[in-house]
Amino acid sequence: EVQLVESGGGLVQTGGSLRLSCAASGFTSDDYAICWFRQAPGKARETVSAISSGDGSTYYANSVKGRFTISSDNAKNTVYLKMNSLKPEDTAVYYCAVGYGLGVHLGAWGPSDDGMDYWGKGTLVTVSS
Repeated sequence: EVQLVESGGGLVQTGGSLRLSCAASGFTSDDYAICWFRQAPGKARETVSAISSGDGSTYYANSVKGRFTISSDNAKNTVYLKMNSLKPEDTAVYYCAVGYGLGVHLGAWGPSDDGMDYWGKGTLVTVSS
């Protein structure tokens, strides 16, 4: 089965940057989306970003658009989330997830967590004010 391991979280000041990594293995299909979700204490899990295996298209939540960039290094089987201009409200556990059958063009559509088939254990990002 697919295994996902996140890394790169930590403590950063407001306005700073971090790059999260999601190392993936065990795929049995070429049709999927790799997504980043986050969940802050007491809040619902929300979709942050996604990238499609079909055409490489990407999705960003409005709250992170222009600040975060998702990318992939296929040779390393790794997806990254570069986070710039971080704000305290970005503080959350960030999860990498894979949804099979979602290798479609991404635009305004953002994958939801109930469409995910595999999840990493998360990495904590804390942005100090």
